[in-house]
Amino acid sequence: MDELPGSFGTSASLALRFGQTIFSLASIFFMCLDVAFFTYTSFCYLVTVMGLVIPWSLTLIVVDAYSVFIKCLPRQPKILLVIIVGDSVLSFLLLAAASSTASVTNVLLAAEGYCTAKPCSRYQFSAAMAFFSWFLSLASSLFNLWLLPSL
Repeated sequence: MDELPGSFGTSASLALRFGQTIFSLASIFFMCLDVAFFTYTSFCYLVTVMGLVIPWSLTLIVVDAYSVFIKCLPRQPKILLVIIVGDSVLSFLLLAAASSTASVTNVLLAAEGYCTAKPCSRYQFSAAMAFFSWFLSLASSLFNLWLLPSL
């Protein structure tokens, strides 16, 4: 397997990382538009996880861009294993944060008077962006895991 689409160092991986970063930035942006997000633990957890995901994704965007444009594929098992573990851990954290944010938002919407329509719609949109970011992170982790035995 010389080049698996979506694996580390390919243009598909660059697109996955770019999408993951955009969705993570959108999620944190819509969560932080409301100044009262910090009153709920799950919303703070989402912001914290996004604070971990965004630098991770930006770093790997730089490495993927270097690999794509310079045509130098860093295919070393130890480096790929670190990326797989990092993606997997962040993927699980993202899923937990997105799920908790979505469930707390649903509870707030069901309870009358706790959340008006505007902030709750922002919370819902933030949770949706977190789910999209999780999906891309999981896809990247699985593509790299698929590549690992061939090295």
